[in-house]
Amino acid sequence: MLTTDYVPGAPSWIDLGSRDTDAAAAFYKALFGWDFQSAGPDAGGYGMFQLGGKTVAALGPLQENATSAWTVYFETSDADATTKTVEQAGGSVRFAPMDVFDQGRLAGYTDPTGADFAVWEPRSNKGLDHVGDGALCWTELYTPDAEKAKAFYQKIFNWDSIGMPLPDNAGTYHVVSRAGGGQEGSHGGILQLAPDLLPDGTAYWQPYFAVADCDGVVAKAAERGAVVLMPATDMQGIGRIALLRDPEGAFFAVLSPEPPQGSGA
Repeated sequence: MLTTDYVPGAPSWIDLGSRDTDAAAAFYKALFGWDFQSAGPDAGGYGMFQLGGKTVAALGPLQENATSAWTVYFETSDADATTKTVEQAGGSVRFAPMDVFDQGRLAGYTDPTGADFAVWEPRSNKGLDHVGDGALCWTELYTPDAEKAKAFYQKIFNWDSIGMPLPDNAGTYHVVSRAGGGQEGSHGGILQLAPDLLPDGTAYWQPYFAVADCDGVVAKAAERGAVVLMPATDMQGIGRIALLRDPEGAFFAVLSPEPPQGSGA
């Protein structure tokens, strides 16, 4: 799972682009108890989702004709150098590196399999204040070509990966982690899916948010217009998971983690 001990290559920020930020703020408030706080008049409507006064995600208005989606940001020590590496590795630049006040520097890309992602070079803003309970806990890439994606991100972030066979010979799930972090440093996974199982055949990164009651959150989401793509399902050794699409079409997942062995829960 994730921590706020951010290092290059680790997920450190996440934001949602929305056509109706008021409705999106209300939806995620109902699901996770997040409060929305504007970043101020100079931020163009961008602001922070907070839980207990700690930033857990962000929300901003979409540019014209853009599609609502969650974007995962990975830490970099040099956004300009990362941009060059992305281009050399076969990715494309959605927006070039830019400064965000004194907060940091960001850039956005599309990987060679079609998935959008971004990087954050921290300055005064080191990243999310809180991950785990009630917040981001995992990131997962769904792609039509896992090997190509894995090779690309290894070049960009020097990730380690471990292949885990799926049940019933359904393929391989690649667990990715910071360089040298081993299993304890894992922060996400890469899963190959047939193009007809991807929206418009396009790869995408999906955030997982940790919740105490997976079934309860799914019910609330459905009541508020979300589409349940996979109902709450037990995953041995992981917990209870559900896959959802919010009322504007952004994909996300919720996870009630399995209690640690010996916890007595």
